[in-house]
Amino acid sequence: MKLEEMTWPEVARIDRRSTLALVPIGSCEQHSHHLPTFTDSILVGHVAAAVEKSLPSKILLLPVQWLGASDHHQPFGATITATADHHVDIVVDIVTSLLEDKFTRVLILNGHGGNTDTMRMALRRLQPQFPDRLLSAASYWDLASEELASLATGALKSMGHACEFETAMMMHLRPELVRREKIVDDHHPLPSSLRGLTMVRDFSQMTGPGAIGYPSHATPELGAAFFKAAVDRTTEVCSQLIDFPITPGRQRRSMPQ
Repeated sequence: MKLEEMTWPEVARIDRRSTLALVPIGSCEQHSHHLPTFTDSILVGHVAAAVEKSLPSKILLLPVQWLGASDHHQPFGATITATADHHVDIVVDIVTSLLEDKFTRVLILNGHGGNTDTMRMALRRLQPQFPDRLLSAASYWDLASEELASLATGALKSMGHACEFETAMMMHLRPELVRREKIVDDHHPLPSSLRGLTMVRDFSQMTGPGAIGYPSHATPELGAAFFKAAVDRTTEVCSQLIDFPITPGRQRRSMPQ
């Protein structure tokens, strides 16, 4: 079920208890010299659409929310961004609309690394107001992290930026948008002695061309395998969320005797 194609009476007839509202969020930002600015939104949109196709009577798919928290890409230009605080508000408003319409199960499916903190903060704000709902969020590459890592051929086994994963999936899904002759690898990881550390930097401090990873390893065949792994794992998670028991929260506990 695709919200954008439905009328309000059709949406009103959806079973709120057994339907998962799937909310894909992406970005519009620089993706090095070889990928288009809409890469994150294109990829998460394709993953979400494939999941809905697998579970058409159980998923209510929302349109991709393309405005992301991308301020760290601004040094390169070609980036349209919300501030982090405003992006939290955007996600909260979208999900609140669903919850006020009595939907009980929501998965925010993320396609941009800069949205990770904001989508989690949005859920933190929403849960106290709607403690009787199932509120969840994930980046599709985190759901399929093991599967994607086993398929990667470059040294970076997790999602980077304009990297092997994104480049290969774009070669598979939208090959006409990949400027293959402009692909350049760029990866400067922090030393292992800083493991576990969060360091906030913008992309001009981390990369010259605007990429993090090994896009030179990308092929359409790898892209098809990456995409299938992401779709299969996300579909598996969605299936479980549809059946996952909802325990109302915010219930005051009685003192032990």
